Amino acid sequence: MLEELTLTCEAADCDRSLDADAPAICMSTPAGTRRAYECDCGAVTITVLRE
Repeated sequence: MLEELTLTCEAADCDRSLDADAPAICMSTPAGTRRAYECDCGAVTITVLRE
């Protein structure tokens, strides 16, 4: 199911796809894994994956 999701920049006036294979920052905690993706427009998108 997660393979079907497409990461997209959420910044205003931007709908670029984000590169899921190259997160800028990845941090794991007992609450899940956080990943920060930087878009070409300069915006940063944070995702949380609960395991």
